[in-house]
Amino acid sequence: MSDTDRDQPTSGGPMEKVADIASDIGEYIRQQRSNAKISLRQLSKLAGVSNPYLSQIERGVRKPSAEILQQIAKGLRISAEALYVQAGILDLPTGGPVGDAIRADTELTERQKQVLLDVYESFRRENAAAKPEQAAQAKTEDQVEESKESA
Repeated sequence: MSDTDRDQPTSGGPMEKVADIASDIGEYIRQQRSNAKISLRQLSKLAGVSNPYLSQIERGVRKPSAEILQQIAKGLRISAEALYVQAGILDLPTGGPVGDAIRADTELTERQKQVLLDVYESFRRENAAAKPEQAAQAKTEDQVEESKESA
């Protein structure tokens, strides 16, 4: 192995992971821009970032800061949280497909999305808390039935 080979980062190293994240977020932004039928130039104006910089983000050459992602999200009229998750800044939110659908809905404001998500999560928590109680109640009913049958 030559000295130059040893100096090369190994596959899957930290620099490669950063490049993958930058590429993923860039592709996601490009898809969202395409879905919104907005040109690169239009988005750069809406987001307040330069056209070349936005192009570099979409191509995965640059990894944008959280602040830039927020500006891009505003320009795309999507949740900044969705971009933060794609960029690896935030963990994937809970809620599954329902939460994803609410976050992706372009007809709702960010405030409306948050209220819906809060209500949905409160129902999920309430149902999760009720499950142990329902299981205990079912077990008690089964025991009563068994004692009637054996009597």
